[in-house]
Amino acid sequence: MKLKRKKQLVTTLNILDKPIRFNPFVFSRTFFLWALLGIVGGLIASTYWIILEFLTHKIAFFDGWQVIPAMTISGLLAGLIIYWIGDPGEIHLIVNNIRFNKGNLDPKNNPSMVLSSLLCVASGGSLGPEAPLVQVTGSTGTWLGKLCRLKGEELRSLSIAGMASGFTALFGAPLGGSLFSLEILHHKHAVEYYKAIIPALVASSFSYVVFAVIIELGLGATWSLTAYEYEGVFDFAYAVLFALAGTFMGWVFIYCTKFFKTVFEKFTIPIYIKTTVGGIILGVIAYYLPLTRYFGHHEINELIGQSLPLTTLFAILVFKIIAIAVTVTSGWRGGFIIPLFFVGTTLGLIIHHFFPSTNLTLTIVSCMAGINACVTRTPMSTTILLATLTGFSYFIPILFASLTGYFLAPRIPFIQSQLKEQKA
Repeated sequence: MKLKRKKQLVTTLNILDKPIRFNPFVFSRTFFLWALLGIVGGLIASTYWIILEFLTHKIAFFDGWQVIPAMTISGLLAGLIIYWIGDPGEIHLIVNNIRFNKGNLDPKNNPSMVLSSLLCVASGGSLGPEAPLVQVTGSTGTWLGKLCRLKGEELRSLSIAGMASGFTALFGAPLGGSLFSLEILHHKHAVEYYKAIIPALVASSFSYVVFAVIIELGLGATWSLTAYEYEGVFDFAYAVLFALAGTFMGWVFIYCTKFFKTVFEKFTIPIYIKTTVGGIILGVIAYYLPLTRYFGHHEINELIGQSLPLTTLFAILVFKIIAIAVTVTSGWRGGFIIPLFFVGTTLGLIIHHFFPSTNLTLTIVSCMAGINACVTRTPMSTTILLATLTGFSYFIPILFASLTGYFLAPRIPFIQSQLKEQKA
C-alpha cells in the first residue's frame, strides 16, 4: 500500500510540475486546414460550374438535327483530350485509390478530367459534373495534406474531406455530401473511415457557403415537387413498393451498362473513336427525345411540369437508361447520380399514370431512392440528398425506399472497388 501511495504522489507531482494549458475550444489547427480545403473546394466547384454553364449555353445553340454533329464533334474532342493528356479514370479509380493507395488521389489527372468532362457534360452527355468535381477536390485534399506532411489516416481523411467538399457544392447538402463521401467507399455492409466524418463536415460546410455566395444558390428545393402530406402507415408500404420498381430499373441499368461495356471492349480502337461513336448514338437519341439530353439537373423540372403521354414517358425511360450506359462505357466523363434521379422521376410518373390515387411526390422520391441506392449502395446519403433536393421533409419513407434499393442490389456492385477487401 505504501508503494502504491508513493507512485500516486509521484504522478501527481509530475502533473503539477507541467505548465497548465488552457484551451476552451474543441477545435485545433487541423480545423483551419479542413476549413481551408472547403474554401478551396468551393472556389474550384464555383469556377467549374460557371464555365460549364457558359459552355452549355453556347453548345445548346445547336438543336434539332444539328445536335447529332455537335455531340459527335464534342465526343471526338473529349476523346482526343484523354488520348493526348492522359486517362483520368472513373469513380472506380477514386474508390480504389482511397481504399488501397492510402488515400492518394493524383492531381496530375485533373487537367484531362476537367477539360474532357466539361465538353461531355456541356454538349449534352447523360452524365453530370459530380464525379469530376469529386476527383478534382479530392486530389486537392491529397495535395494539401502532403504539403502539410500528413500521413496515414490523416492524409486519407483530408482526401475524403476534399471529395465531400466538391460533392456538397453541387448538391447543396453538406451532411448528405459528407456521408456520401464515406458511403461510396464502403465494403459490404460496413462504412469505413468514419474518422473522416468531422473533417468532411467542416470542409463541406465551408465549400457550401463559398459556392452559395458565388453562384447565388438558394436554400430551397432544387426540384419542384408538390408538398407531401402524410396519409397513414400505408405510405411506408407504398414507399417500399415504389422502391422495388426503382430497384428493378437499377438492375436494368447495371446490366445495360455491362452489355455496352462488352460491346465497346470487343474493338481495340483508340479512345477518341469510342467517344465519337458514343457521341453519334447520344446525338441520335437526343434528336428524337430532347429531354434525354443533358444530365437532368434542369430537365427533371421540365419532365414534372409537362403532361407527357404514357408512350413518350416509356420511350424516355428506356432511352435515358441507354444514353447513360453509352455515356459511361464509351469513354465520356461525368457522374451518374443525377441522371439516375431523372430515371427515377420518369418511372414515378409512369407508375402514377397507372395508379393516379397514389401521392405523386411519394412515388417519384421512392423511385429515385430505390434506383440510386441500388446502383451506388449509399442509402443514408441518398435519403438526406433527396430530402434536400426535393423538399421532402419526411425522412422515414425515403429511408425505407433507400434501404429497399440497397438490400436488393446485385451481389456484385456496380462500383466493383466496393467489393474488394482492404489490404492489410
